[in-house]
Amino acid sequence: MIANLIGKILEIRNDAVIVDVSGIGFLVFIPNSLKAQIHVGENILLHTCLIVRQDLMALYGFESNEEREIFSLLLGVNGVGPRLALAILSTLNPDTIRNAILQENFDVFGRVPGVGKKTAQKILLHLHDRIPIITGLESLAAISDQDSEVLAALTVLGYSVVEAQAALQSIPKDAPQGTEERLKLALQYFS
Repeated sequence: MIANLIGKILEIRNDAVIVDVSGIGFLVFIPNSLKAQIHVGENILLHTCLIVRQDLMALYGFESNEEREIFSLLLGVNGVGPRLALAILSTLNPDTIRNAILQENFDVFGRVPGVGKKTAQKILLHLHDRIPIITGLESLAAISDQDSEVLAALTVLGYSVVEAQAALQSIPKDAPQGTEERLKLALQYFS
């Protein structure tokens, strides 16, 4: 119904923004990752999803069309509503979600406040065949446990999976196998 909003940010709230579009202020719930990047007075383009329920009409906005699609897919999981789906996208970026699905690692979803083990497993099963895997990410499935932990740590720090994979590849072959040492070496790639 409302696919996109382009307007000026009037106000930033805890989990939402008010966007002025031609004199009409729209309250749009957004992920924390987007909230950290925006400022009052800026113009913004939001890819939106309108949720209409018997007692509620709420608009959810995202930086990319991909995030909006993942949000819609998450809503299809039994036990995941709009607030929890938004919390997932506030905690995990699309690359981290893809990587978790590729590695069948439901523990990644367990990092999100409000997501228990059963819900994490449901999310993984529901998204498994629905989220397209980007070519080149398939090689991530073959990495060691230590490098998998390093990759997860780098994505939590805000690096994309592609950046994290490049950092992993920069680690010398004769480097120690400890996760902490390998993480330090990977972080040197970004300095």
